Order: sequence, then structure tokens, then C-alpha cells
Amino acid sequence: MNASLAAALAGFGTGLSLIVAIGAQNAFVLRQGVRRDAVLAVVGICAVSDAVLIALGVGGVGALVVAYPQAVTAVGWIGGAFLICYGVLAARRVIAPAGDALRAEGTTTGSRRRAVLTCLALTWLNPHVYLDTVFLLGSVAAGQGALRWTFGLGAALASLCWFTALGFGSRLLGRFLARPAAWRVLDGLVAATMITMGILLVAGG
Repeated sequence: MNASLAAALAGFGTGLSLIVAIGAQNAFVLRQGVRRDAVLAVVGICAVSDAVLIALGVGGVGALVVAYPQAVTAVGWIGGAFLICYGVLAARRVIAPAGDALRAEGTTTGSRRRAVLTCLALTWLNPHVYLDTVFLLGSVAAGQGALRWTFGLGAALASLCWFTALGFGSRLLGRFLARPAAWRVLDGLVAATMITMGILLVAGG
């Protein structure tokens, strides 16, 4: 097998293994996909953001940040507080779900703006995104030597494929997730995951 292709496949597999996990970002993309609300914008933000972060990791920025522990601590505090807040909001939807949150179709300028801002926050204020894309992928890519950028390209492609499939493929789940009970279960999982992660991050900071 060609060395470049092998490096790209390695990056694709590594990136996919880090992205496919239960979390607020994936749950949000799934929700937007089912509602058909700003799907292209949300998928684009997630994919482009991952590509930028992967490039930073491959370029060696991860090593620079690690050299300043106080920066990592600050990110942990801010990210932990954000995750706890998001988890509390998800828990509120479990207790008192909003009727308009279950619509599968229709968007407004306000909802699109909120979707974009929420997606940006979930992506850039989540410390695990930096740990996975910048630190972990960056360190693995460094082991590829001259092919590290090919590895990074494969990882970025995995992100694009995953978020595209999740955002646009989630419409197939529309009938099931149109039920209020299904959303409450999803929000319950998100709330438990985010609050737990947030507490651990704040405690660790």
C-alpha cells in the first residue's frame, strides 16, 4: 500500500474513533438534522472547526500549550462551567420539554442564529475538543514524520464524513425522534454526560 494512502487511512480511522462518541456536539447536530434546522451551517461549522484544530495539532501548537500548564487549567475551568450549564439546560428540557423543540421542519432567522452560536460554543468551548484534536491527534500525527499532514488530512476528512452523515442522515430517524419521550431520553443522556464531565473538569482544574 502506498505510504501516503496508509497515512491518510490511519488519520481517517484515528479521527473517526475520537469523533464517534456520545456528547453535546453530536447530540446537537442530530437534533438540528431531525428538525432540518440550519443543518448545512451546523455541519459546516463542525467540520471546518475540526479541520482548523487538527491543523493546529499537526502544526505543533499542542506542544506549545502544554508548555504552559496555566493555560490548560484555564480552559478546563471555562469548559467545565460551560458543560455544566449546557447539561442543566438539557435537564430542564427533560423535566419541562418545550413544544416547539420537537418540530421536525421549519426554521426562522432567530433559530438559525441561535443554532450557529450554540454550535460554535459547543465546538470551541469544549476542552475535550482540544484534547482530542490538538493534543492527541497532533501527537499521533507527529509520529508520521513527513506524512503528518497527510495523516491530518485523513482525520479532517473523517470529521467531514461523520458530521455530514449525522446531520443529513438523521432525517431517517425523524419519525422516532419526533416523539417527545425520545427527545427526553436523548436530553437525559446529554445532561448526565455533560454535567459529569463538567464537574470532573472543574474539580481537576
